[in-house]
Amino acid sequence: MNSDQEKSGEGVLIPASRFSSEIRISNSRFIATIAPAFSVAEAKEFIREINLLYADATHNVPVYQIGSGSSVIAHSSDNGEPSGTAGRPALAVLAGSGLGDTAMVITRYFGGTKLGTGGLVKAYSESARSVIRAVPKAKKVIIHQCQITVPYNLYEQIVRILKKAGGNIDQEKFTEHVRINFSIPSNTYAMLTSKITNLTKGQIPVQINAENKTAIIPMN
Repeated sequence: MNSDQEKSGEGVLIPASRFSSEIRISNSRFIATIAPAFSVAEAKEFIREINLLYADATHNVPVYQIGSGSSVIAHSSDNGEPSGTAGRPALAVLAGSGLGDTAMVITRYFGGTKLGTGGLVKAYSESARSVIRAVPKAKKVIIHQCQITVPYNLYEQIVRILKKAGGNIDQEKFTEHVRINFSIPSNTYAMLTSKITNLTKGQIPVQINAENKTAIIPMN
């Protein structure tokens, strides 16, 4: 990974989507909900939504880790649990998981049995591990959203070039020519345009509609 990729977090594993898992310990329910978040503002909005969803819970313990490599913003709160028993251990599990750009809230419904300091640390840690193990993973990729208009006789060749470069066709419109709207990883864009220029002798340009957008690519 080059320095630009490290700064952007490109290629780092993230949650593919919002996901929840639940464990029970001594009659208390621990519901861990995790989601991708590409900024502190997104993480805070996710936490707000979970707080509203589980407004009747005993505790909603939030943690997030935004960024990757040498540029990480991390946050945790015990949300009323004894200091250091909830947010900090959950964040430690998240930090060691390899996931970046991630927000997580562990919701607890108290079951009537006190767990003690050590028991709380173990419970929140296990809840975090449980959801991190189970959540489908994805990669964050920086893309350009582009458009090209091609004659029918070059359509199949253009599509092959596009797919070999890791592009994804978002929309096609077949009229007198074929207009293709597609997304392409920013790090293969130059290779793509070079191949299209050679094929078309520079007569068919690629138009960028939006640069450096964040995309989530699910892992198989």
